[in-house]
This record gives sequence, C-alpha cells and structure tokens, in this order.
Amino acid sequence: MMSNDLQIYNTLTRRKERFEPLQPGKVSMYVCGLTTYDYSHIGHARMLVAFDVVVRYLRYLGYDVNYVRNITDIDDKILRRARENGEYFADLTERFITATREDEAALFVLQPDHEPRATAHIADIVAMIEKLIASDHAYRASNGDVYYAVRQFDGYGKLSNKNPEELLAGARIEVGELKRDPRDFALWKAAKDDDVGWDSPWGYGRPGWHIECSAMSTCCLGDSFDIHGGGSDLMFPHHENEIAQSEAATGKHFARYWMHNGSVRVDNEKMSKSLGNFFTVRDVLARYPAEVVRYLLVASQYRSPINYSDQGLEQAAASLERLYLAIRGAGAEQARDLTNSQYEKAFRQAMDDDFNTAEAIAVLFELARDLNKARDLDAVHAAELARLMVKLGGVLGLLQDVPEVFLRNSAADVDAQAIDALIAQRRQARLDKNWALADEIRDKLNAMKVVVEDGAEGSRWRIERE
Repeated sequence: MMSNDLQIYNTLTRRKERFEPLQPGKVSMYVCGLTTYDYSHIGHARMLVAFDVVVRYLRYLGYDVNYVRNITDIDDKILRRARENGEYFADLTERFITATREDEAALFVLQPDHEPRATAHIADIVAMIEKLIASDHAYRASNGDVYYAVRQFDGYGKLSNKNPEELLAGARIEVGELKRDPRDFALWKAAKDDDVGWDSPWGYGRPGWHIECSAMSTCCLGDSFDIHGGGSDLMFPHHENEIAQSEAATGKHFARYWMHNGSVRVDNEKMSKSLGNFFTVRDVLARYPAEVVRYLLVASQYRSPINYSDQGLEQAAASLERLYLAIRGAGAEQARDLTNSQYEKAFRQAMDDDFNTAEAIAVLFELARDLNKARDLDAVHAAELARLMVKLGGVLGLLQDVPEVFLRNSAADVDAQAIDALIAQRRQARLDKNWALADEIRDKLNAMKVVVEDGAEGSRWRIERE
C-alpha cells in the first residue's frame, strides 16, 4: 500500500514536496528529543505526538521506518539544575528520562527504534569536531574551547531563511568567550578538572549542544537521511547549526526533508512560567484523560499552532465520546476488513497532504455518521465501518480503548467503582419495587452527570457532556 502521493512541507525549501526516500520502501528519520532536566510540558507533548503520528502513518503505508529520537543528557541546563538540587547530573537525567517515558506511554506515544544519549556518543562527537578542525570549519581557542567558524560555511542560514550578515549585526560575544566571529558557536567547552567532562585532544571538557545531535544522527542513520524533525523553536539556531556542522564534516547533504511542528499557546498566550500558564504533561493528565489530551494535540495539522485551554479539552472529550459511542456495541471485533473503501481513500488523501490530521479526523466523523445510520439497517456493514474506524483511528493513536471503558472514564475525576455500586443499588431497588430509593439514586447519578442506559443485557453508563 506504499504511497507515492505523500507530500511533505519541507522547511528547507519552504514548499510541499513529494516524499521520495533515499532507499525505496525505507525511511530514516531523526527527531530532536528532550533535554532531561525537568518534567515534560504540553509543548513537548505536541512534538512527541506530532512525530508519533508521522511514524504511524508511514508504517501504515508500508514503509520500514527507522525512527531515531535522541536524549540530551549533558547540557548546561542539566548541570545547573543538578547543582541547585545537590545531586549528581546522571541521577537527575535518569530520573527525568524515566518520567518522560512514563508521560510518553500515557499519551500512547510509541518508543523510537533508537534513543541515543549524548553521553554515550562522546567519541563520535570528538571525531566529528576533529574533522571540522582539519577542514578549517572549526578552531580551538586559547582557553580550550572549540568553536565552529560560521563564515567558513557557505549557505549558513538556508534553513531559517536568515541572512548571515544580518545575523552578524545582531550577534555578540559573551564574557569569557573567545570567538573570532560573534556568530560562531561552541562545539566543545573547556571544563575544570572537578567539573563534569571528558578528555579530548583539546583538553578536558564537554560537548556543545548542537554538535551532539549532528554526531548522534549521523552515527545512527548515516551521513544523509530522509527526515529531520523537531519543534519550530529549534529551527534557529539548533537545526541551522546541525546542517552547518554535519555537511562541513561529511561533505554530503544532511537531511532531505525538514519538518517542524507548531507551538502551543495557552488561552491564546505564549506558554511561560513567568505568566503562570505553564503546564507539565503530568499537570494536564491529572485533570483530563490521556486520550482526550492526545485528541487535542492531533486535531490540528502538525504545523499549525495549538491553543491549549479547558474549553478545548472539553470539546476534545465530547468529540471522542461521539466517536466511541458510534463504535460501541457495533461488533467491530468480529467484522471483516473493508478494503479500498471511499473512507480509507479520503483518509489517505488527507494524510498524504502533509499529514493533515484535521481532515483525517473529519473522515472518522463521516464514518461515525454512516455507521449510526447503518446500525439498525445492516448490522454487518455497521460492524465493518466500526472496524475501519478503529483501524484508521489507530493511525492517529486514537480509538484503541474499549469503548465502554473510555465512556466510563472520559472525565479524570470519575469514580467508576462508586458509580457501579450506585447502579447496582438502583437495580436492586427496582427489583424490590422500592421506587423512592430508585428515584433517589437516579437523582444522585444525574447530579454526577451519569447517563444510565438500561437494556436487555443490563445497565451501562457514560458521562454526559455539556
């Protein structure tokens, strides 16, 4: 089912391009992961989910995807936080790596095929820096720092569309830096003997942030690979610097397609700790079910900015409930697969247009509408439509829960056991013809916004959305 219709917006060329991997049938993909010194926030979640959907869709199309997402486990921010906490930096990073993986699993984000850590690639980083020095693209300062010489690389600024001379006008040299040019950036930072560091040809020190990703990506995927992704905030200077380092070191084109996901705003304002609107993934998951959060993150095409708000999450919950209500009891598990249907064609057309998840979700709602129409007229066809909904939903990481379970737990503060107990009491009261008690329990359930549906197989319930 491999598609030759997939179009990806390439940040490097600033246009949509037909996707043609370097090796037919295979995709090599690198995404800049997290710097592990704190809990992941909702902006990180947007990146993780966006590229998770990209990988899921490429695999759905039949591609053999080699997905690499790095971990930055040595960085000035990490060392600063470790000093503040009075703990060893590796203990800090290990704690937050574990926390990040828990958050990813909660949001149904698949693990990458490889998750290299910067500290495990020091030898590769040193080797790349040696190549850059040998070709005069880098130089060692008298204090032991090593800098990349931006002036030596033709095309610097091509990703972010920045003019190098304009960058020069706005650049400056910080205290303690020994750059030849204000635009130059650190590849290796000298460290004192009692600091965290490693031995190198230029003395004891540690790598700069940008060189870490260049070394890890080429080590895992080769000098050239298909897709490089990350948040739009990384376009400059991080990704720009990656291109300069990697292409100068290897003499080859680095990544063919550059993808950048949009930012997350909170109530239409930039997310910031100083504004008090900064939310970790754990903050959000304490208030809303994980699939509701994921739905909000995929409801917009990955390049579009997202506005995070309680209203948006409530709308996401209501939308998911409509989809789950459609497939509940339709018999998707026993149905045959629908092949080459109009719905799947429309879904692929949407996703082939630069992973347009908003249009893909619209197809799921079209399926739900037709499923509901077919339910009483053609139960077999309704079951087939339900099965297709689950299949296509899975490409987006949605609709993989048991409908009854989701509908019972579609609000984070639901006490399912307490509701089950009340329904059992109501059932017994009705059997005993204790209508007053049955009505009292019904009123309690109504106050809890619990909708009870009585049927031949017993009572089932869900949370009513406003």
